[in-house]
Amino acid sequence: MQPTFYTCSRCVGENSKFIKFGRTKRGKQRFQCTSCRKTSVLDYSYQAYRKNINTKIIRLTKEGMGIRSIARFLRISATTTLKRIINISGHLQQPVVNCNKVYEVDELRTYIGNKKQIVWLVYALEKDSKNVICFNLGKRNNETLNSVIKTLINSHPEKIYTDKLKNYRYLIPEKIHQT
Repeated sequence: MQPTFYTCSRCVGENSKFIKFGRTKRGKQRFQCTSCRKTSVLDYSYQAYRKNINTKIIRLTKEGMGIRSIARFLRISATTTLKRIINISGHLQQPVVNCNKVYEVDELRTYIGNKKQIVWLVYALEKDSKNVICFNLGKRNNETLNSVIKTLINSHPEKIYTDKLKNYRYLIPEKIHQT
């Protein structure tokens, strides 16, 4: 048997040696890594098992495509797409909040599951770069707003722009608040 060189995803070998190791129930060729003895199929027909699928999901999400559109485009199920997005979001890092910047804060009304479960998304954008600095989900109250506002105030902002929601007047100091 001629060994085939691939990178093993389990033992993280640079150029692991794979040997043929039977077939799956559907007739796909299985291979076994000679160093860790784990088996895998190197040529999947289902698109969700491809290596760069998470990168594609991230790119399409940034372009503004919805979950069903991404699923159709990548030819994977919508459930798998949603599970991958949740998995990817668990590995995200909090962005760095720069000092002495100008920010915009706004809220968005949406729902989870059905229209009876209303949620408010409060988010802050850096005005120049339009990057999302922080966000919070919850009820439309001071507690939900305050978690975003505290993050911004700790960065010593030049100005914070908001809409005319009355709650902002009590949470943001008057000298840096602008509607």
